[in-house]
Amino acid sequence: MAVLVTGGAGYIGSHVTRLLRDRGRDVVVLDTLERGRKEAVLDAPLAVGDIADADLVAQTVRDHAVDAAIHFAAYKAPGESMQAPGRYFANNVTGSQVLIETLQRAGVRRVVFSSSCSVYGTPDHVPVGEDAPLHPESVYGETKRMIEDVLRWYDVCHGVRSVSLRYFNAAGAASDGVIGEDWTQTANLIPLAMKASLGAGKPLQVFGTDYPTPDGTAIRDYIHIEDLADAHLRALEYLERGGVSRALNVGTGVGSSVQEVIDTIERVSGRPVPHAHVGRRPGDPVALYADNTRVRETLGWEPTKGLEEIIASAWRWHSSAAG
Repeated sequence: MAVLVTGGAGYIGSHVTRLLRDRGRDVVVLDTLERGRKEAVLDAPLAVGDIADADLVAQTVRDHAVDAAIHFAAYKAPGESMQAPGRYFANNVTGSQVLIETLQRAGVRRVVFSSSCSVYGTPDHVPVGEDAPLHPESVYGETKRMIEDVLRWYDVCHGVRSVSLRYFNAAGAASDGVIGEDWTQTANLIPLAMKASLGAGKPLQVFGTDYPTPDGTAIRDYIHIEDLADAHLRALEYLERGGVSRALNVGTGVGSSVQEVIDTIERVSGRPVPHAHVGRRPGDPVALYADNTRVRETLGWEPTKGLEEIIASAWRWHSSAAG
């Protein structure tokens, strides 16, 4: 039986696809390639198309004997979502609902969902646990919360069990440098800082320096992409063992400010990161990092790499790609 990976040509999806195959799993990727890269799939089977195409999803499930899905396919920029809410609701919510309905009709009863810590908005306390109130501050975060609800009801109504992984800021690249993050397709801090440092783009914009944090910049929890991929595999194995549906934070539990990230890049690379201070973006929380107790206990998962290792792997990838 095979695992369907939607959005498997994207940054996180491609690393999960690779890990699944390294562990002997049959995989098929479904991706529009709108924001993914065919090269990132390596030699995994690829169906090019949309999750909202029910006929294509059903045919892919039949052709590859799919019995589980890991769902990444979504637009994922909070700032963009505030400017184009309709686009995010149509793709992330309507598309996902069509996908989930098609999967359950085809008999697929296990789903690992790429959710986000953005469902919390700015929490009352950090580190934030899964029991904290959900009040997203961006349309993107709201779409993730909505699909968590959709999955909960598909479990109640149809027995589709799921794990929603609320992960924090994915970063870094594969340890062997084979795949990494495409800086032309991302609004994430670390690749944009690398791009500025290597002279391949404009100075990095630091959104907000007046936050109530030690250095005035926003604080996030950065998790290495390979640690994150491992959490997805463990979530799938958990469901295969009969685990019940639940939401789990996936983060290191350590918060790092934007300025700390810039300082670490400069130290690791030996190069300055040209940057400019600009105003806050709508929908950006002040500080957000994980209480990861539940994922440790449920999946036996542990983060293995910290910020320094994340930056080092990203620098090797981006400096090599730029060269």
